[in-house]
Amino acid sequence: MNGVLDIQDIPKMLEWYLAFLFSTTLHEAAHAWTAWKLGDDTARRGGQVTLDPRPHIRREPIGMVVVPLASFWFGGWMIGWASAPFNAYWAVQYPRRAGLMAIAGPLSNLCLALLAGLAIVAGVAIHLFQAPAVLQFGHMTEALNGGWAEILASVLSILLSLNLLLGIFNLLPLPPLDGASMLLLFFNRQTAAKIFGVIRHQTVQFFGIYFAWKWFGYVFRPVQRLVTHLLYPGVFY
Repeated sequence: MNGVLDIQDIPKMLEWYLAFLFSTTLHEAAHAWTAWKLGDDTARRGGQVTLDPRPHIRREPIGMVVVPLASFWFGGWMIGWASAPFNAYWAVQYPRRAGLMAIAGPLSNLCLALLAGLAIVAGVAIHLFQAPAVLQFGHMTEALNGGWAEILASVLSILLSLNLLLGIFNLLPLPPLDGASMLLLFFNRQTAAKIFGVIRHQTVQFFGIYFAWKWFGYVFRPVQRLVTHLLYPGVFY
């Protein structure tokens, strides 16, 4: 986009934003629902055990509205964040439950990416979609003909790319990402309490985000190539 939004870009922006809203809301609702079922109803009392994006937007308006739209404006795709509250005392008392809560969010995104991928494979099988001439993030398939199939191909491409990114990025074992809290699954309460204190330290979280962005490409690109191979066996980019 290079900072210039043309009127023709608005439909694509809406596709991206609806996909972002649904994917991010699903991620946070998965956190909230898992915590509730495992004994912490903090997020449920905040109204976040829901696929309605409004409670999540109210909690994180910058990450759910401003940053996604700005990232599309300047880069042509969307990124942002949301959050679900939880009881830190509960997490320390039940570290394995907290670890399951943490992994629920990215797993929900990977499940959504899987569904989008299966829909693309089905579309290829019935000659609705084909491998794109140029593979790009957010452009994982294209319609053989125009019309509604072109819109569907675009939406599925965005859902696959975005949820693959959200799932893998959040599984990196670096604070404040979910992958760091997932480590609580493997330690006893005393050790987990020490780890929990470290990963919630603001300085540690700052460096965690820095290294996550720095290293993410080395993790994501091989996964993206694998997914592409599974979608289109024998096709190489």
